[in-house]
Amino acid sequence: MMNEIKDGYVTSHNEHGITTIEFFHPQSNSLPAKILELLAREIHSAENDNDTKVIILRSGGDGAFCAGASFDELSAINNETEGLKFFSGFANVINAMRKCKKIIIGRIQGKCVGGGVGFAAAVDYAIAVDKAEVKLSELAIGIGPFVVGPVIERKIGTSAFSQLAIDANLWRNAEWAKHKGLFAEVHSSIESMDESVYRLANSLSHSNPDAMIEMKKIFWKGTEHWDELLKERAAISGRLVLSEFTKNAINKFKTKNS
Repeated sequence: MMNEIKDGYVTSHNEHGITTIEFFHPQSNSLPAKILELLAREIHSAENDNDTKVIILRSGGDGAFCAGASFDELSAINNETEGLKFFSGFANVINAMRKCKKIIIGRIQGKCVGGGVGFAAAVDYAIAVDKAEVKLSELAIGIGPFVVGPVIERKIGTSAFSQLAIDANLWRNAEWAKHKGLFAEVHSSIESMDESVYRLANSLSHSNPDAMIEMKKIFWKGTEHWDELLKERAAISGRLVLSEFTKNAINKFKTKNS
C-alpha cells in the first residue's frame, strides 16, 4: 500500500510475515506532519494485522535515514496550538512504536538528525551502516530534543543523551552510537546491513508471537505514562518554536541550504 504525499510517500507491504514500512521525502527524508501521521497509522495497522509477525522500519533512498522535522513546516507554525499539533506528530509515532505488540527492526542506511535519532531509538533493534552518524541539532535552532528525549535517554542513558543534546552541532559516528546502545549492529556496506536485517526479520517471523509480545512489555516497562509525557514535551517545543530566536535560526538554515 502506498500513501502519496506531495514530494514524498509512506509505503507498507507484507511478505512472508514481514511488514516493511518505508517513508521518503526528497529533503533528506525530513518529516512533514503528513508523513508523521501516516507513519503512526501504518504502525498501528501492522500491529493489528494477523499476517504481520515482525516490522521493518526504513527510509527511501541511499542518503540520510532521516533529517528530522521539516523546516518548511517549522517556519510556518504561527501559534502554540499549531506547534503542539506538529510536534505531537513525533510523539504519536514514538508512542505507536512503543505500544506496538510486534518487534520493530530499524534499517538505518544513513545519517540521523533530531527526530531521526528518536526513531532509531524507538525501534526495538537498530541495524545501521558505518556512515550512519547521529546528531541532535534542536538546540542549534533554538528549541531542544524534548519529544524525542525520553526515548533516546531510555536507550543510551542520561549522560550520552545530554552530550548529544548540549553539543547540537557535533556529529557522532556510528561506532559511538553502537557503543552507547543506540545501534545494535554497524555494518560496512548496505549489502551487509540488509543481509542482517532480513536474517533477523526472517528469524523473528518464525518465533512465538506471544513470547515476543511479552518481551516487548518488558522492554518498555516504565513508559506507560508516555502518552501524557510526550504531549507535554510537544507543548514545550511548540511554544519555543514561536520565539524570534528560533524563527531567525530556522530562516538562516533554510537560506544556507536553499
